[in-house]
Amino acid sequence: MDTAFWSATRLIRALRTKKIGALELVDLYAARIARHDRTLNSLCVLDFDAARKRARGFDRASGRAGAKIGPLAGLPMTVKESFDLAGHPTTWGLAEYKNTRAAGNATAVERFARAGANVFGKSNVPTLLADWETNNPVYGKTVNPWDPARTPGGSSGGAAAALAAGLTGLEAGSDIGGSIRNPANYCGVYGHKPTWGLCSMAGHALPGSVHPADISAIGPLARSAFDLELALGIMAGPDAIDGAGWTLALRKPARKTLRGLRVAVLATHPTAETDATVQQAIGRLAQFLSRQGAKVSERALPAFDLGEAHRVFIQLLRGATSATQTPEFFAQMLAAKARLAPKDGSYYAQMVRANTQPHKDWLAASNRRHQMRLAWAEFFRDWDVLLCPNAATAAFPHSMPGERWERMISVNGKPQPATTQMWWAGIAGMCYLPGTAAPIGLAPEGLPIGVQIIGPQYGDLTTIRVAQLIEREYYAFVPPPAYA
Repeated sequence: MDTAFWSATRLIRALRTKKIGALELVDLYAARIARHDRTLNSLCVLDFDAARKRARGFDRASGRAGAKIGPLAGLPMTVKESFDLAGHPTTWGLAEYKNTRAAGNATAVERFARAGANVFGKSNVPTLLADWETNNPVYGKTVNPWDPARTPGGSSGGAAAALAAGLTGLEAGSDIGGSIRNPANYCGVYGHKPTWGLCSMAGHALPGSVHPADISAIGPLARSAFDLELALGIMAGPDAIDGAGWTLALRKPARKTLRGLRVAVLATHPTAETDATVQQAIGRLAQFLSRQGAKVSERALPAFDLGEAHRVFIQLLRGATSATQTPEFFAQMLAAKARLAPKDGSYYAQMVRANTQPHKDWLAASNRRHQMRLAWAEFFRDWDVLLCPNAATAAFPHSMPGERWERMISVNGKPQPATTQMWWAGIAGMCYLPGTAAPIGLAPEGLPIGVQIIGPQYGDLTTIRVAQLIEREYYAFVPPPAYA
């Protein structure tokens, strides 16, 4: 495999043993970006002058005995546009912020830098991080490296596309409704949405916003599940204020091999039907795990109504994102709410009600969420992980018409609202659980298909370990043919 597609852990070994230089690696990615990213448009901010200067410093330090260069050893990497990167804009795809400059790094970015990462740019996002297509008026549209007619997903779409195309060594993204797991799934890479609150969100916000959002989390994307563990170890932990009172101690995985692993499998559900290609891919994985000695069940589920869980998720999700509404949009939502039929249960109706809900209604929904959290905790006494889809299909075509709630995708030859598949993100995210996305094969049309590995709260290392075992023994990252 071309050096550009090596995992971060392999690149770091090469940097430490001087088989490759930090400057040489920066130049490699710079050349590939110049060659490929004009059409891919995955990276929207680049600063190779500063990156080359830092790389020279890493190369000098690596030649000195006792020099400390950090665990990432000069690894070139990028971060999602929504993270503050000192001296560069943080726009979230909004034109009014394109001339702003971040005064400092986001906490996660600073942690990567202190660990020896060479952060040379930022990856593209949809406007307000609010779509599974990556397009905005500031930086334009990102395409999928497996098929330019398809979306790379969102909102960490640029991150997943850049990794898959071999344009960066590691990435940092964010996820409230699948925004790490969905693009990882569509682009055939790995992504981890951590337990809520595990990683400090400081510096991942629009200018002036400091309140942590419900459900939302930041986490790594990579070409290997082993990279996820490395990166999470750097990102995780409290910010300076919370760090005065607590420290992080994640539980270690109970099992080192697939034998004896307790695996529940949910390949589809009436609330959010998945395409046969997705179901079959997860079914083949489940059969493999069983042959390797894992205990596998396709019937085990947490003790609550999964259909209700989707309704609660939409209410809490839209409650969390309602802070970005302008006064004009809020007024439109109030007017739309007045026109809704009382029994209208469509996604649009749920969204409108959630965008304008009284705090009392939000508290009731959050209470129901916490009841579901308790049910999940009981479920994970008997099962190590739940395997399920990240999305209903492989990557869908670009530029679907209408608003998000009006768009339709084809699932088993039938139209399904594109928003319905957010249920697969919500069942983990709403209840603060970790979810790891891992590639497990290709659909008949040659597009990646992945699996979501859900574990108990603070069981992040378990879900990542299962992804590592799948990578090592079943299926690993494959470069898209046009970029290999």
